[in-house]
Amino acid sequence: MPAGAASKSTNANAKSLLDVRNITLRFGGVKALTDISFDVRAHEVRAIIGPNGAGKSSMLNCINGVYQPQEGAITFEGRTFRHMNSRQVAEMGIARTFQNLALFKGMSVLDNLMTGRNLKMTVNPLLQAVRWGPAAREELAHRERVEEIIDFLDIQPYRKTAVGKLPYGLQKRVDLGRALAMEPKVLLLDEPMAGMNVEEKQDMCRFILEVNQELGVTVVLIEHDMGVVMDISDRVVVLDYGKKIGDGTPNEVMANEDVIRAYLGAQQEA
Repeated sequence: MPAGAASKSTNANAKSLLDVRNITLRFGGVKALTDISFDVRAHEVRAIIGPNGAGKSSMLNCINGVYQPQEGAITFEGRTFRHMNSRQVAEMGIARTFQNLALFKGMSVLDNLMTGRNLKMTVNPLLQAVRWGPAAREELAHRERVEEIIDFLDIQPYRKTAVGKLPYGLQKRVDLGRALAMEPKVLLLDEPMAGMNVEEKQDMCRFILEVNQELGVTVVLIEHDMGVVMDISDRVVVLDYGKKIGDGTPNEVMANEDVIRAYLGAQQEA
């Protein structure tokens, strides 16, 4: 079990920070999501699980504005929206990492994390380009914040290294760092442990828990490793073929017959 996982517990009285209500998403005549509802409480780790093709990434894409659902609404901090683009969602305080890394491979770790500060920059872009006066002072302040994140994620030795030269596990850590550079209230993680070995998974679990517990960031994650999900999550929502079939604590979900059937079926088909 990752360090700190044993201390995870669900606070049933915690305030709901994010509410997903009756979301339905169609691509042509195909329903990717059907009437999905769940909430995310402030400061919890909320997992979304399900077999391949269950609609997990589509759900995250609806939350962060990549997809526009045909039905339903999402409420964040009391503000309800149906049609919001990714930049607007990011400005509200929701950051995202991706299953397939979208880093700038030729840029250094430091510069990749600096791109996460883009929404925080207020100086005229022309002044930013020449790094003069207020722009220079603002860039220095943003670099100081990025250096704090580099220290937090233990990637100091690689700060000037091109991301494309790093091992995959470290690239995933940089991806996490870029999202943290946005100073999010909610962090959406799309399979943060995909492709990692055991040691890399343990490191990532530790960082996710520290992001949640030390930085106070609410985490919503998709993950296929059930051991990881059960160790670090407060609550779990389960999707199968675009429908919700389970929702509750890890123990409640593991005892759910519909969930057991979905996963046993997936194993038998594999």
